Amino acid sequence: MKIILASKSGVRKKILDSYKIENEVIVSHVDEDEIKESLLAEGANPLSISKNLAEIKSIKVSNKKPDRLVLGADSVISLNDELVNKPKSREEAFKILKKLNNSKHYLISSVCFSKNGAMIWNYTDSSELKMKNLNEKELSSYLSKIDTKTLLAYGVYQIEADGLKLFEYVKGDKDSIMGLPIKQILNYIKQFK
Repeated sequence: MKIILASKSGVRKKILDSYKIENEVIVSHVDEDEIKESLLAEGANPLSISKNLAEIKSIKVSNKKPDRLVLGADSVISLNDELVNKPKSREEAFKILKKLNNSKHYLISSVCFSKNGAMIWNYTDSSELKMKNLNEKELSSYLSKIDTKTLLAYGVYQIEADGLKLFEYVKGDKDSIMGLPIKQILNYIKQFK
């Protein structure tokens, strides 16, 4: 059975491929910033924003491919129960790292399966991360090693690359932190085989 991944994330595709889950990518093209702004205006917390975005992406693609199983996913950073957005520039990325510096925060990853334009399953996982106390030179040095396109697409730290060095500790599932709680996904799709 081949699922559709409604995400442009190369890391998520790699995770599915590494677990031998047949997939094809169809990007949802939802305006995440607009949806986040709307949800924040309604008082939504980071967890519900992550869940909503995963569901919206999944359903949008599912409407176009009704008989297929479509996987939507979204990850957000929550610091003191406030949403930390992806940076829109290198300067913003530096400010975000300074804000996370020496702090405990949560990386929330949500996934949703849809079929025939409706959600049929979802799951959300939260991982706790504590950043080391780094000085500005160390933060700048870390950022200088990431190309701008990657930085703006994936956020301020790539846990699958050098990002792990930023942390005092990481409590949570590595695949989930990279964007897909794969164990739960595997468990769910067993029924379709």
